Amino acid sequence: MKTIFKIFGFLLILTCTLVSCSDFEEININPMAATSEQVQVEYFINGSIIGAQQDPHIQERIFVLYWKDAGRMDRIGILSEGSYSDGWSNDYYRYVNNWLKDANNAIKVADEQIAAGNIKEYTSNLKQVARIWRAYLMSEMADNFGPIPVNGYQGVNPEYNSVEDVYDYLLIELKEAASALDLEVTNPSGLSDKDPAFGYDYEKWKRYANSMRMRLAMRLSEVDASRAKTEFEDAVKGGMFISSLDENFAVQEKSGWDALSGVMSREWNHQYLSPTLNNMMVGLGGILSSDMLGDDKHSMIKPANYMGLKYDDHFTSYTNDPSAGFWFDGLHNTIDPRAYALYKIPGDFDDPDFNFYPSWSSASKNVKRPLLGNENDTIALIDATLQWNAPAIGDWGEKGSKNRAYWYPGTLPRLAHSFRNNTNKRVFYGAWESYFLIAEAAVREWSVPLSDQVAYEEGVRQSFEYLDVVEYVGDYLSSTDFNRVGTSVSFTHTTEPPSSVVMDYTDGYTDVASSINFTYPENTIYENGNVKNDKLTKIITQKFIAQTPWLPLETWNDHRRLGLPFFENPAIENLIPNLPNLTKENYMTNSVGVFPQRLKYPSNLENNVPDGYQQAVGHLGGDDDLFTPLWWAKKQ
Repeated sequence: MKTIFKIFGFLLILTCTLVSCSDFEEININPMAATSEQVQVEYFINGSIIGAQQDPHIQERIFVLYWKDAGRMDRIGILSEGSYSDGWSNDYYRYVNNWLKDANNAIKVADEQIAAGNIKEYTSNLKQVARIWRAYLMSEMADNFGPIPVNGYQGVNPEYNSVEDVYDYLLIELKEAASALDLEVTNPSGLSDKDPAFGYDYEKWKRYANSMRMRLAMRLSEVDASRAKTEFEDAVKGGMFISSLDENFAVQEKSGWDALSGVMSREWNHQYLSPTLNNMMVGLGGILSSDMLGDDKHSMIKPANYMGLKYDDHFTSYTNDPSAGFWFDGLHNTIDPRAYALYKIPGDFDDPDFNFYPSWSSASKNVKRPLLGNENDTIALIDATLQWNAPAIGDWGEKGSKNRAYWYPGTLPRLAHSFRNNTNKRVFYGAWESYFLIAEAAVREWSVPLSDQVAYEEGVRQSFEYLDVVEYVGDYLSSTDFNRVGTSVSFTHTTEPPSSVVMDYTDGYTDVASSINFTYPENTIYENGNVKNDKLTKIITQKFIAQTPWLPLETWNDHRRLGLPFFENPAIENLIPNLPNLTKENYMTNSVGVFPQRLKYPSNLENNVPDGYQQAVGHLGGDDDLFTPLWWAKKQ
């Protein structure tokens, strides 16, 4: 049934246009054969930024089906189960090259105008903006594939550079471009319209450049700590980083079928709450659901020590998801307040932010789904009204074929409508990230302007303010309650959770009450699974929640870099062919080899630019497959 559902869900996105040889040779082409339209630097920058918002063709393939899956902001099962589409990767490689071509054009046009003396007061600043934006695009491309060319679009075949060399280049570019920006320049009327991010507010561009330096410097923390420290300290020392929500790098979405249409607006994508995020939020922060929800929902709120209904024959147990095997038949006693802001409770149709997509189907309104017996007879009926669940991804085998609730849109929390209806701004960098980066730097004892606790708590506050739940943040920050993976909020509370906790449950078939010893999962790729509640785990946990739903690439990056936060293994009632490192002997153990590490280079690169492809793979340090870690990532 899961396979049938995936095929149904992806019917509209599986037709991939073949990319011609020229698409992959464009990186070699001199872009200066300019038409009469290609004379204004700002038009190239505008085109590149807008293009990178991702039109519906590419946004679904890359942002949703690749990044949100690998970054565990959805429960999809493509990269996370070792699968990929060469067509999608071909498309993305072509698209990102086009965005980079526009950014390079902007720089080249600016250089030509400056050399010719045909210069406006703001031309040099536009060049620096283009350099800053190009650095982001190159980091996005390298963080997906690995080695890429540093000097493309020069009219000759480019050399592919190692990821280490790419990062060296980007850190230098960002520093130089930020320093070269003249904040005293006055722009002419109308220029701001050509910058969808900051309206050519050069101070904000400088803040973004330094913030990107902080992000990329921290990426090196596990492989070149000395360089990471030096770069980070230099970027943050002047306090010129993105520090408030009005400084976010964010671009307004709009309705339509172009690059500005909402990156999560395609109605056939369900945008589920992921089990990874759910396990982080359940119990986290000590805020009562009864204080956040109306009286009409209070009867569905369960005790704090309740696990739910146990259905051994219908819910997978072959996963280290701590919630595996249970269906939660109500609302959790305490939960992170952002949960209800981000995701909507099944059956709560009066919530004005409830999402009813797809509009041509009644699936989002159908909250009753059967559990089937051996003769396909209904042996139990789940009514998911006001119930909160996020089942594990993976292959559920026969249990999944009998379970019509665990994958269905009407039975599971899904992303709020305000993130899907083309009225929001897509965030590329939020102020909360700056503070979590500073908090991590402080934990590493780098020289930064804030203490680890102050930065951490400010990051949480920024996130709560963004989601309009700031009234809960005071009590939340003092909470010592553990979530489902053994982490608490209070920064000074680093006591590890107990080895087990007695939890009550009800047998879903017999209605008999019982109890179990609940054990917190061991994240064996971080500190051998022995640490669940240290300061770094808290920081990355809060960073993950704050980045939701706009920055799944960054949550994937953090997990690849640190092994944090805890990602549950996919279920393997049946073994997953594309995850050969996950077996029924080791499914309770996390390992780097179970989680995707990169995108495989598209076949058109290998076929049409064979020398470049071989050079890129040579720098990769391993096979061209999904499970070869990048230079800056954990290797085991």
